[in-house]
Amino acid sequence: MTGEFLAHRRMLLGLAYRLVGTVHDAEDVLQEAYLRWTRADRSEVTEPRRYLTRVVARLAVDALRARQARREEYPGTWLPEPVHTGDAVHDVIDTSDLSVAVLHLMERLTPPQRAVYVLRTAFDLPYAEIAAILDRGEEDCRQLHRRAGAALAGRVRFSTDPAQHARLLDGFVAAARDGDVERLERLLHEDVVAWNDGGGKVRTGPNPIRGRAKVIRFFTAVMRRHAAVVTIVPTGVNGEYGLLVDGLYRYAMCVAVVDGRIHDVFRVANPAKLSTFGAPGS
Repeated sequence: MTGEFLAHRRMLLGLAYRLVGTVHDAEDVLQEAYLRWTRADRSEVTEPRRYLTRVVARLAVDALRARQARREEYPGTWLPEPVHTGDAVHDVIDTSDLSVAVLHLMERLTPPQRAVYVLRTAFDLPYAEIAAILDRGEEDCRQLHRRAGAALAGRVRFSTDPAQHARLLDGFVAAARDGDVERLERLLHEDVVAWNDGGGKVRTGPNPIRGRAKVIRFFTAVMRRHAAVVTIVPTGVNGEYGLLVDGLYRYAMCVAVVDGRIHDVFRVANPAKLSTFGAPGS
């Protein structure tokens, strides 16, 4: 039975991560799912993948509800945990078509909406099977998916062009280092938002920074203060181009691109959310 669980582990971890948004919580879900799998009556499990998907989905929804209940205790802005991608060692989670921007948008969904949306969109399951997994009516699941789709309508505008992401993010950092305000204005969307997650362990600022002028002032000041000590290394973040920045503190950085400009900047500096990027200096 262990071999059958391991055969589906990467898929199951990807499902849990999509639902709960952190690798730590997703691993906890899989640990509990494995314990239940070892206690399952083999004679009653005709399709291990379907059985395990049901167990993981239900556990992840429970974990998501619990985390949302604790959200008010989280210091500052909460962002999904970025995953280092780009090589066989680190691609332990299937993050295809799952950018930090999309995960961040999914935070506005209720746990049932998120579960239905993920199972339908990412795993292409029929509504009848989703209904069985979540123990809900089929029409109820259709309604939840429609509501989730309406709430996530903005995601279809995100660019997934890797060359564009690299050009804009590298250009943004270089212009901020140079204090080139005119170039930054060309690179940033008028309604750009900078999201910073330090988890109360790193001082990144407690609130989102909204608007092009404020984002420019913030990043030019940060780069001016940290220029002498910062190192910046390109890296894969959830299958997209990102940067790993080491300076006075360490963070993973990526962007969401809309209409050829940066619409969101995501900086995750909470050390607990950088485990897949290795130890500092590695």
